[in-house]
Amino acid sequence: MKKKILFLIHDLGHGGAEKVLVNLVNNMDRSKFDISVTALFVGGVNEQFLRPDIHYRAIFSRTFRGNSHIMKLLSPRQLHKLFIKETYDIEVAYLEGPSARIISGCPNKNTKLVSWIHIQQKSAEAAACSFRSVLEAIACYDRFDRIVGVSEEVKRTFLAVLPVSTPMQVLYNTNESAQIMEKSEESVESGLFQAQEFKIIGVGKLLKSKGFDRLARITAKLKSDGYSVHLYILGVGPLQQELEQYMADNHLAQQITLLGYQTNPYKYVSKCDLFVCASFAEGFSTAATEALIVGTPVCTVEVSGMKEMLGEHNEWGIVTENSEEALYQGIKDLLDHPDKLAHYKEKAIERGKTFSTKNTVRAVEEMLLRL
Repeated sequence: MKKKILFLIHDLGHGGAEKVLVNLVNNMDRSKFDISVTALFVGGVNEQFLRPDIHYRAIFSRTFRGNSHIMKLLSPRQLHKLFIKETYDIEVAYLEGPSARIISGCPNKNTKLVSWIHIQQKSAEAAACSFRSVLEAIACYDRFDRIVGVSEEVKRTFLAVLPVSTPMQVLYNTNESAQIMEKSEESVESGLFQAQEFKIIGVGKLLKSKGFDRLARITAKLKSDGYSVHLYILGVGPLQQELEQYMADNHLAQQITLLGYQTNPYKYVSKCDLFVCASFAEGFSTAATEALIVGTPVCTVEVSGMKEMLGEHNEWGIVTENSEEALYQGIKDLLDHPDKLAHYKEKAIERGKTFSTKNTVRAVEEMLLRL
């Protein structure tokens, strides 16, 4: 008999967690699961990619300021009664925060509850910011039957700041590996890439936490050092105006291109020489995983999940200290040693096979069926 399962998420916008949720549910076995996805807020760009046999709805027609604070006025049980209208065998909070608080209020003792944690936790207060208090956060997470972290570092930091009793395990994000490879072969706009330039690409929301401003400064420094480099940034967000101003002030229009949001980022990533992550924090970077799948070498600062992905000793890619200078030196070293870059291209292809759709989806299904 099929398991009736609900995934609750804040929205299906252009973030990594939103994207991998769509990848996961699209590939789950329909003979075993009847799948529903509910978003708190409508309008995310990833809504369009959900398979038509998934039951999808959004609770609110638009986002509104202070929504997480307003939700704290109600108890988890009241929120669940207000928002979750059906009974499920399994309910999954696919993001930290309001989604977890709502699902923890499920009154049905026969429903199994799962919470997905995507980000590295810095403090108990930060981990509990969508709850009334740290004590409430611990009590809510203790109501779950299983907590999932997307990397070992995410698991470690979560348990360090919120000492819950619920069993926790690591399951890697799902990528549409075959589809990614197929889309990576599509052509890009004529004249976008110049053969003589070393092409660097970064992917993600244009947020301070993603470090695109320091990646822009690194590009400026490489230019002043005489390197022919071009940085391409895929994504949209509040940092865009600041980046555009920096480009104008430093005459970088020929060295930095903002590509905006693209439904097919893989055709750009696959044709660049190097994928770079300059983030101050990550969970388990979807964009870096996708770069490996298409065979683009990865150079990243050390954030959660990167050493799991690329090896403790840089077996499959370069992990530097999380500083602007260290990342600059890491990129510069690859520019100075083309043989090393070629080596990491081979290693990217090898490592990318680990994150196949089949392997990651099967691991999630097995966890859910064992609950």
